[in-house]
Amino acid sequence: MKELTKAEEQVMQYLWEIEKGFLADIVNQFPDPKPAYTTISTVVRVLVSKGFIGFTTYGKSNEYYPEVSKKEYTKAFFKGITKSFFNNSASKLVSFFTSENDLSITELEQLKKQVEEQIEKKKKSE
Repeated sequence: MKELTKAEEQVMQYLWEIEKGFLADIVNQFPDPKPAYTTISTVVRVLVSKGFIGFTTYGKSNEYYPEVSKKEYTKAFFKGITKSFFNNSASKLVSFFTSENDLSITELEQLKKQVEEQIEKKKKSE
């Protein structure tokens, strides 16, 4: 899966949020001062050509919708980061994440619980 530029990712974030919409709906998601309509139109066209966005045409207007879910993109993005920066090791990624972020005890306990749940799932499936 191709990586998104910051502008493309921002458009996708808004489209994931609204699920589908016309160009004006996407532009309206941006905070003031909003980018130019033509700028967003160009980014949307690029995202269509990359296969991230699809559309349905109604007369002269297109209603856009995500072709790639946020979960799919996030998964591919983190796989790329894990491969590029952590020698393809998820444990190195998690170790870096937990040591470099000021996580609360509650957050660490939640992570611990999630890891324990995954361990149990793996044990049951073997």
